[in-house]
Amino acid sequence: MAALPKAILFDLDDTLIRAYAQPEEAWTRLLHVFAAHLDAHEPEAIERVRGTVMAEARAFWSDPAVAAKWRLDIPGARRLSVRRGLAKLGRADDALADRIADAFTELRRNEYRLYPDAHATVDALRDAGVRLALVTNGASETQRAKIERFELAHRFHHIQIEGEFGQGKPELAVYRHALERLDVAPGEAWMVGDNYEWEVVAPQQLGMCGIWYDPFGAGVPAPYLRDATAQPTRIIKRLSELVE
Repeated sequence: MAALPKAILFDLDDTLIRAYAQPEEAWTRLLHVFAAHLDAHEPEAIERVRGTVMAEARAFWSDPAVAAKWRLDIPGARRLSVRRGLAKLGRADDALADRIADAFTELRRNEYRLYPDAHATVDALRDAGVRLALVTNGASETQRAKIERFELAHRFHHIQIEGEFGQGKPELAVYRHALERLDVAPGEAWMVGDNYEWEVVAPQQLGMCGIWYDPFGAGVPAPYLRDATAQPTRIIKRLSELVE
């Protein structure tokens, strides 16, 4: 087994479970169901709707203050993004937008999947004496349901959810609190996850190692390519690489 730290903080969504990855493909599938309602019978028309809705979503989430508020109500945020997208396309219809947004939320919920090596990796780390925390953004009810559904609660020494703690990543207080609960110093801990800002940039500001989980081989996001101060300590494509 590779050399391990005293503690590891894990992200939840799209790290231990596949939840929101590859949204382009998911939106395309969902919008085909609503093609008649959108008068979008050709692939190009579906693509236009998808691109517009996703552009509105990116703009929506780009404001940190807005994101901090709406992370606690992802379905509601999705409704707003779809409403704005349809309005931009000249098809303002809040009722239809909400139906589409809610259908996408249900699609995603039904397709949550535990990554195949998640349990084995976490269990091996705990058996090796590593202190473990699960640190996730989002609403308490939503995230607790995932944790129970995928039998994760008993695997961690500390679980920290934004909706319960009162702050979310990338606020530095989030990492500090988790480290305190694990009784380790920042230099003795890794943060593992798929969000570059939350799992690499922010924790490294405290002296933690940022392990970036990149299962689809997307590569370092463009804004960080030339930033020597924001490079991950390590990039992994499988969770099991942590214990190999």
